[in-house]
Amino acid sequence: MNHDILDPRLLTAPHDPDIPQRLARLAQLGLGDRPDSEFDKFAARLASAANAPYAMVNFVGDEEQYFAGLYGPDSAKADALEAASSASRATPGRTMSREHGYCPHVVVRRKALVLDDVCAYPRFAVNPVVNSIGVRAYMGAPLIDRTGTALGTICVVNTEESSWGRPGLEMIKSMAAEVMDLIHRREQQLR
Repeated sequence: MNHDILDPRLLTAPHDPDIPQRLARLAQLGLGDRPDSEFDKFAARLASAANAPYAMVNFVGDEEQYFAGLYGPDSAKADALEAASSASRATPGRTMSREHGYCPHVVVRRKALVLDDVCAYPRFAVNPVVNSIGVRAYMGAPLIDRTGTALGTICVVNTEESSWGRPGLEMIKSMAAEVMDLIHRREQQLR
């Protein structure tokens, strides 16, 4: 693919007018700035359900995304990893620029997204994660809380094309609802 002739708007995250509301809500809930062992366990379960090597519970901020839940082939070292955008073929760390990846699109769209082959979609094929960490397939669903705020996503990525299709879409939406139930239970306990 010739990147010189691409529309530069394809290389950036979508406009997100809800960032201030999201940041305020994440602060109220105490989410999005530290690893969470329950979310790590959930990410492991999600990766297994999707038959994918990576899964995340991701909260999207103004400039970066934070993977409060992270599962990967070497998840025991996840906290020590650099951001996924830093080195060629890097393993995803706990943070990533909001300009990278597909989760910011899911948050703005407020709809689940299944890309069995990211290279089949010009808008997504040029994303920096395709070359930096070898993403070839992505599936994510928004985490929309009781206030209507899209807090982030749950997602899985694969380094090979996948065939998740409609069954994958239904699975990831169902699992996003599980995470929101957990967040709402925690919020009730804080009151």
